[in-house]
Amino acid sequence: MSAPTSPLAGPVTREVTPRLARWLVAGLALVWAVPFWWMLVAAFRPAGSGADASLLPSLAPTLANFAEAWASADFPLYFLNSLVICAGILLVQLVTASLAGYVFARLEFPGRGLLFGLFLVQLMLVPVVLLVPNLKTIAALGLYDTLPGVMAPYCATAFGTFLMRQSFREVPRELEDAAMIDGAGWWARIRLIYLPLTKPALVAFSIVSVTSHWNEFLWPLMVINSPDRRPLTLGLASFTLSAEGMQAWGLIAAGTFLVSLPLLAAFLIFQRRFVNSFLASGIK
Repeated sequence: MSAPTSPLAGPVTREVTPRLARWLVAGLALVWAVPFWWMLVAAFRPAGSGADASLLPSLAPTLANFAEAWASADFPLYFLNSLVICAGILLVQLVTASLAGYVFARLEFPGRGLLFGLFLVQLMLVPVVLLVPNLKTIAALGLYDTLPGVMAPYCATAFGTFLMRQSFREVPRELEDAAMIDGAGWWARIRLIYLPLTKPALVAFSIVSVTSHWNEFLWPLMVINSPDRRPLTLGLASFTLSAEGMQAWGLIAAGTFLVSLPLLAAFLIFQRRFVNSFLASGIK
C-alpha cells in the first residue's frame, strides 16, 4: 500500500519553491556585486593605506586615484574612439537589421526560409573562428589599424535581423496595406509604420549592441596598433599593465571605474525604459 499523501504538501511546495528561487537569485546577485563593491572601495581608498584587499570602505575617502588615473592615460581620446566605434556600428546595424528584417518578415520570394536559416548560422559560430578571415579581409580592404576596420565586421548582425523580423511579423499587415493604398513606398512603410511600432525592439537591440562593443577587447586588439586609435578597453589594458608593476590597485580600480561609468550611468538614468524595452521585445 502506498503511503498517504498530506493535503498540505502541495501548498507548502508551491510556497517554498518561489522563496528558494528568490534566495538563490539574491545569492547570485551578491556574488556578482562583490567585485564591483571592491572596485568602488579600492578606487576611493587613499594610496598606501595597506588594506588593498579589504571590502570595508575607508574612513577618509579620496579622489586622488581618479585624478592620477585620468592624468596617467589619455582617457578622453579613448572615450572618443569607443564612442565613434559604438555609434558607427549601431547606426549601420539599425539600417541593415531593419531592412533585412523587413525582407524576411514581409517579402515573399523562393528560398526565403532557407536563406534566413543560413543567415542565422552566424549565431552558432564562435567569434574566435572568424578572427583570421576577418583580419585578412580588413587588411585587403586597407582598413587595418583604423576605426572603420574595427567596425566593419559588425555591419551585418544576425541577432538584430532575427529580432527585427520577429518584431515586424507582429505588426498588423492591414496597416501596411492601407499605406500601400495611399501610395506609400516600401521605405515609407518601414519608416512610418514598422519602425515606430517596434521601438522597444530597437531600444533593446541598441542596448545589447552598445554594451557588447563598448566592452569588446579581442577584435580591436587584433586590428589596432596605433596608441591614438585605441578604444577604452585597449587603453585600460595598457594603463593596467603599467599600474600593476607599481601594485597600485587603487589606481587600477579608479581606471576601471572610469571605463564602466558611462554604461552604469546610462543604466541608472534609463533603468525603467531599459527593463520595459527588454520585456516588450521578449529578450530574456
